[in-house]
Amino acid sequence: MLCRVAESLYWLARYIERAENNARILDVNLQVTLDDNHDGAAAERIEWEPIIATLEDQKLFTEHYDAIDALNVCEFVTFDRENPNSIASCVAATRENARAVREFISSEMWERINHLFLWMNSPDARHLYSTSGIEFYRHVVDCAHQFLGTTAATLTRGEGWNFIQVGKYLERADSTSRILDLKYHILLPDGEEVGGNVDTVQWQAVLKSCSAFEAYRKIHPGQVTPATVAGFILLHDHFPRSIRFCAAQLDASLHQISGCDRAHFSTEAERRSGRLVSDLNFATIEEIFRTGLHEYLDSIQGRLNEIASAMHREYCAWLEDAG
Repeated sequence: MLCRVAESLYWLARYIERAENNARILDVNLQVTLDDNHDGAAAERIEWEPIIATLEDQKLFTEHYDAIDALNVCEFVTFDRENPNSIASCVAATRENARAVREFISSEMWERINHLFLWMNSPDARHLYSTSGIEFYRHVVDCAHQFLGTTAATLTRGEGWNFIQVGKYLERADSTSRILDLKYHILLPDGEEVGGNVDTVQWQAVLKSCSAFEAYRKIHPGQVTPATVAGFILLHDHFPRSIRFCAAQLDASLHQISGCDRAHFSTEAERRSGRLVSDLNFATIEEIFRTGLHEYLDSIQGRLNEIASAMHREYCAWLEDAG
């Protein structure tokens, strides 16, 4: 497979995953704030500033908006084309990468992403956004799911498929780690020890931000606690958005690309992904809390970035050399 094709398929998957993740976060935050009794600009800032911090776009946001509130944050993360991580920008980038590899994807895949792109730029999208933000974001999530489902149903399981899986699971693991890291530190009251009692509603929002609430409840029907939530999102081996599951799928796809047995490695990306999977397989939430949840998640994010960089050097670096 040509390096440019691999690059486009990889980023196609990362951008559509990012768009879905942003829509899910905004949807959940809107629902949570509906139940809050807080009034005033200061309270609204506390409710919406974490969204900007999660996406690491604080500097860009402050350059274009005067206040951190629901209206500005939703506009910035949804439609602002100056923001490369906005939903509109991610959908446009997904479509552009799909267009660049049009002959390597199915017609159904192209139709799904093109439909979402045209809808995002239509008056209908703006109307739904202004009348019901929650319905708007759920529609974006549904469209992203339709695209990923269509991909799974129509694309052959060759190199192209595996590059899509690498991009999808890298982005998903990174997003999950950032949501958990930020929400944990915001929700943990000053002076309370790790694993102490915090607001159940807010921790349920953490689960919903990762589409994990119902799956979590089937395993943990009792009280929602920081330890059980963090353990589920980090270490569950069968939940498709847990970091452990994503790392395993990422590692499997990298080995499928190279043809190397998973007990060994042939590239630096495989070596790093295999080590990450092994560490997650034998980790416990008690051990992670003793180390420090923030420090652990920060390490995970750094290791995911190292895997992405190694993968890029191995399969796509010629693009920079040619430039």
